[in-house]
Amino acid sequence: MDLAVDHLAKTFPSPRGNVDALTSISFRVTQGEFVALVGPSGCGKSTLLKMIAGLLPPDRGSITFPGWPQLPKRRFVFQDHALFPWMTVLDNVAFGLEMDGLPKDDRRKRATDQLTALGLADFTLHFPHELSGGMCQRAAIARAFVTQPDVLLMDEPLRALDAQMRLVIQADLLALWEKTRPMVLYVTHDIEEALLLADRVLVMSGRPGRIREEIKVPFDRPRDLTGRSHPTLEELKWHIWKMLEQDVKHQLNIRRQ
Repeated sequence: MDLAVDHLAKTFPSPRGNVDALTSISFRVTQGEFVALVGPSGCGKSTLLKMIAGLLPPDRGSITFPGWPQLPKRRFVFQDHALFPWMTVLDNVAFGLEMDGLPKDDRRKRATDQLTALGLADFTLHFPHELSGGMCQRAAIARAFVTQPDVLLMDEPLRALDAQMRLVIQADLLALWEKTRPMVLYVTHDIEEALLLADRVLVMSGRPGRIREEIKVPFDRPRDLTGRSHPTLEELKWHIWKMLEQDVKHQLNIRRQ
């Protein structure tokens, strides 16, 4: 299964005139590939994910999964964990399995196994407000993976976490992904995170968003980019930043006016 995005565009109405969010976005992602999207704030990364998820219609262009008689199973992980506050962690993770029609005992076992894999075995009967932000985000990732999706769309899922917690959950995320290899589209502002996690990085321009460049990440897995200096890593980080720098500075100038 391949995802094909062709000449995708999206415009939003505004009291001061239409706002072009995305223009002529085209790329391909293959089954089992982990692709990161990096770009300045407001470039349409989240809008793009929502269109692929079927939450927003495109104005122009197409999104197709060739060879599939029906749409693949897609799961979305948001910036905020979006857990249901009235449900226990176990019931939150099992919710997608319930929607798929699995019997109660089966979905609880699968949810428990997934939570155990993410170090949350002792918190299955807790409610979200009783957990830390990092634990809630782990539960949200467990909820996405437990249904064994074909396509996983992740919109800056680790943005609100501190640096140490991000490293822990990055490792957990990769371990889960390695087991079933769903197609992943992962939005992040962190260039090093993109290079740590992804097979390819799609670098987007400022609004209206378009793909500036596709970069293949040349590092084998498992990757350890934090413990030592890596010349190729530094070159790639600098290369990506130079593509983003002008758009980021432009945004700062607008905010200061």
